[in-house]
Amino acid sequence: MDDSDRSSLHSHLLALVRAPAATRVLHRLVEQFGTPAAVLAASRADLESAGVPAQLCDYLSRPDWRGVERDLRWLSERGNALLEPGSPGFPALLREIPDPPLALFVRGDAAVLDDLQLAIIGSRTPTIDGRRLARRFAGAAVHYGLTVTSGLALGIDAEAHAGAIAAGGRTVAVLGNGLGEIYPRRHEKLAGEVAESGALVSEFPTDAPPLRENFPRRNRVISGLSTGVLVVEAALPSGTLITANHALEQGREVFAVPGSILNSRARGCHALIRQGAKLVEEIDDIIEEILPMAAVAARAAGAVQCDTVQTSALDGNSKLLLDNMGEEPVNIDFLVETTELPIGTAASLLSNLEIAGLIDSLPGGGYVRRRI
Repeated sequence: MDDSDRSSLHSHLLALVRAPAATRVLHRLVEQFGTPAAVLAASRADLESAGVPAQLCDYLSRPDWRGVERDLRWLSERGNALLEPGSPGFPALLREIPDPPLALFVRGDAAVLDDLQLAIIGSRTPTIDGRRLARRFAGAAVHYGLTVTSGLALGIDAEAHAGAIAAGGRTVAVLGNGLGEIYPRRHEKLAGEVAESGALVSEFPTDAPPLRENFPRRNRVISGLSTGVLVVEAALPSGTLITANHALEQGREVFAVPGSILNSRARGCHALIRQGAKLVEEIDDIIEEILPMAAVAARAAGAVQCDTVQTSALDGNSKLLLDNMGEEPVNIDFLVETTELPIGTAASLLSNLEIAGLIDSLPGGGYVRRRI
């Protein structure tokens, strides 16, 4: 099939994607008439007899061909693709949800969409601990061979993507607007990194703005692509909980990180746990649910080996510091007294250990060894 044939096939589908109608309605019309081209060619009388409302009839008689041309130009750019549910490249899990997208615009490696995925989502205004946990869980998920999926939003979403990339893994970002523009704009650099390590995805035309009503639709795609959904922090009510509810409706595993009763951003997680979400403290709580036990053993061995290699490369003083740290915070004065290292040496080594991902620094000057 040459490019002109492919563009011709895409153009009818792209015209439907721009139609002012729910995806369920458009899927039903394609099923009833046979193809997107047949839907567009149908007479008004046939459309009305099929129960199509007047506004949609008006659009189908005069589709937005200028918009379609913009989409086709975007698709002609290297690294961009269009997937539809009937095509081999459309992600299998997403095809199974009650309301799959009519099409997916993809920038990056479309094959990543069939990876085993863990969605990590949460508040746009998380606490420092929430940000740290999102990165840690994302990095740990990557070590088990999972692809991390989120929504490129501020807060937990961005930390999840960044954590996966920093760990050398793959990540997928599902946007609530067209891929012709990145939203939020401050995440343009992060979006480029996501596309290089995985894929940017949207069901909306390339010039679609980030309208409020788009995000619940975006959220069902995040959960639909994923085997499980981890909520790190979420207020009541929130868009994060909409995603979690989509996950439950789609038969996905839902996980939630508990928090302090004084933290308003933990209330959504607590509500999910009361509703049956699995309480999560470490990555193993997730892995045992979404990976077959044989794969768990093999991947866990690889993860332990990776950690062993990482720590075995440390010098003696760094190991000494690490051996005197645990899950309870300790300050540099304690470490200096315990290890008898000069305070300048200890401070430098602690900075290196944090960069290596082996410890975390806490507000107030405390340090803890990573569990995940």
